[in-house]
Amino acid sequence: DAPSHLGAGGTQTSPPLPAVESDDLAYLIYTSGSTGGPKGVEITHGNVVNLLDAMQSRPGLDRETRCLAVTTLSFDISVLEIFGPLMVGGEVVLASTDTAADGSALADMLRRTRPTVVQATPSSWRMLLDAGWEGDETLRALVGGEALPPELARDLTGTCRDVWNMYGPTETTVWSTCGHVDTSDSQIRVGTPIANTSVYVLDSTRQPVPRGVPGELWISGAGVARGYRGRPDLTSDRFVPDPFDGGESDVNSFAARGDATASRMYCTGDRVRLLADGSLEVLGRLDGQVKIRGYRIETGEVEGVLEEHAGIRQAIVRAFETGT
Repeated sequence: DAPSHLGAGGTQTSPPLPAVESDDLAYLIYTSGSTGGPKGVEITHGNVVNLLDAMQSRPGLDRETRCLAVTTLSFDISVLEIFGPLMVGGEVVLASTDTAADGSALADMLRRTRPTVVQATPSSWRMLLDAGWEGDETLRALVGGEALPPELARDLTGTCRDVWNMYGPTETTVWSTCGHVDTSDSQIRVGTPIANTSVYVLDSTRQPVPRGVPGELWISGAGVARGYRGRPDLTSDRFVPDPFDGGESDVNSFAARGDATASRMYCTGDRVRLLADGSLEVLGRLDGQVKIRGYRIETGEVEGVLEEHAGIRQAIVRAFETGT
């Protein structure tokens, strides 16, 4: 129980802390849905605490951390930016929406505040570099939300203390894997599982494929969400019992473990392969989902809305690079 703070005459001077259990809901966040309706993902306090604990060791957060938070609160990676440093006694500096969207203004704020950690999408990092930001040898750059282009990886590693590539769907609580970027590698990888997380590369029958062979990525562990709010059918389809949780002797031939203990796994829909060193390479999607500035968008959802118009018989939506 939380300690009581009593004033003169026995009156309570501050409210008692609420009792929060690991399985209690921490937040509900909606993602794009292929059938035209967004899906509300239920993330628990236990999910969040595991993420924040794991980030202390990789990529590394401590009481000396000063994080410049550039992400809108409607994007789940803001959870790490705000609570990660505070959990270890560090500091959070908040950038306004206007500053975060303006490369020159953001570059100026980095020069003035000298953060030790910045987390952003590849689009934001490119905007910053294109605005003339010269880098900072004391800065740890976290990159996630979209595929990290090799040329951006090279540019960032030449201007920052170190660069970490982060990967994870909303349904497994922000990040599930991370890896230190070494541009001498032939592939840009998303690293290995964070603490209490396992990843599996499976075929269409949910059977393991050997290392180096492409398959679908499934994730299990302490970050796996409760499921989708009010969608038991979709939850049972995407969140299934983990048949490998017993620790088969050959599990390392198709999986990478981070001491996971949970008994459910989530189907990401991402096409990946597990490399010889146990790290993951993401090869793309197995469906029509795309990422735009870090946001997950189902093209089927956009098509469904367009086809509601009386003048449209059939719609096809695709994402194209504009070069800007």
